Amino acid sequence: MRRNVLQLIDSFDQGGSEQQAVQLTRLLKQSGRYKVHVACLSKRGTLRSQLEDIGFTDIPEFPLTSFYDANAVKQLRQFAAMLKDLRIDIVHTHDFYTNVFGIAGAALARVPVRIASRRESSKRASQKRFVERGAYRLASAVVANCEVVRRQLIDEGLRSENIVTIHNGLEANYFEPPVSNREAALKRFGLPIDRPLRFTTSVANLRPVKDYPTFLRAAAEVSQKIPNSAFLIAGEGTLLQSLQSLVQELALKDRVFFLGRCDSLPELLGLSEVCVLSSASEGFSNSILEYMAAARPVVVTDVGGAREAVNHGETGYLVPAGDHEQMAACIISLLADPEKARAMGARAQLRAKKDFSSEIRLKKTEDLYDALVDATARN
Repeated sequence: MRRNVLQLIDSFDQGGSEQQAVQLTRLLKQSGRYKVHVACLSKRGTLRSQLEDIGFTDIPEFPLTSFYDANAVKQLRQFAAMLKDLRIDIVHTHDFYTNVFGIAGAALARVPVRIASRRESSKRASQKRFVERGAYRLASAVVANCEVVRRQLIDEGLRSENIVTIHNGLEANYFEPPVSNREAALKRFGLPIDRPLRFTTSVANLRPVKDYPTFLRAAAEVSQKIPNSAFLIAGEGTLLQSLQSLVQELALKDRVFFLGRCDSLPELLGLSEVCVLSSASEGFSNSILEYMAAARPVVVTDVGGAREAVNHGETGYLVPAGDHEQMAACIISLLADPEKARAMGARAQLRAKKDFSSEIRLKKTEDLYDALVDATARN
């Protein structure tokens, strides 16, 4: 008899945690070893269509305004009742809000296996740490998406044997060759076709933690050394206006292009010679893996799990967070030596295929489920 597993997802927005949760749900459904159910805290977001396409047309929603009001109690009771009705054997949550709500509800419903997740290395506020620590104590295991996050959890007092590291995974389509029609791709993204520009690209939402000012200051230095260099920023967020002002201040108006949310990442990366991530803090970045899968050399800040993905000097470069001068020097070295850049990109793609495929992620997750279910059956 197949066991019932429920994935609790915060929302279906285009964030890294949401993308990985939706991906895992699809992989588990396709595998067929477990009977998969889905619930969410909010139905908003474009990623929901991916699950609707494979049969999840009525996803239960448990909207929260706070953890400390009457609505939270009501939603928690309804969630626990649903878990009992569906005879859920495993609840798997994916971020702070689903950890706290989902693990508590699973404990209330006496679900035998309860799996929480930590996907970023940034420090929690003290109140959030206290609340989430309570969820971890009720969990059968906590999944960390990189060793840096795992060590952070241990430092916070979790027992090492209760933490399992499972890296993010990329599906096969990410390794397909980028679209080769350059002029069509330039037109698609609204980029100039009358100038032979060489693009350095960053894919990340426009949030403070992504530290785009460091990238833009590096871009200003690169533009002094590489006359036809240009810079693509793919992402949405509230910082657009302030970043546009910084572009003006740095005299980069004709070199920096804000593309918004990108729905054709392989095509975008096909235009790019170098890919960058300037984050001040990360867990295990999806963007870095996507760059590597597209055979692009990377220049990324040495935060979170970046060092677990990038072999410095072989598949790209690691630079200190906030160091725009070192970032610029690495970008310049790659643009000045295209042969070296292509070789780095090829090695990056091989590494991504070998160590960070979705098949590996699925196997490790199902192995974890199996082990916890077996342990519960023995107790």
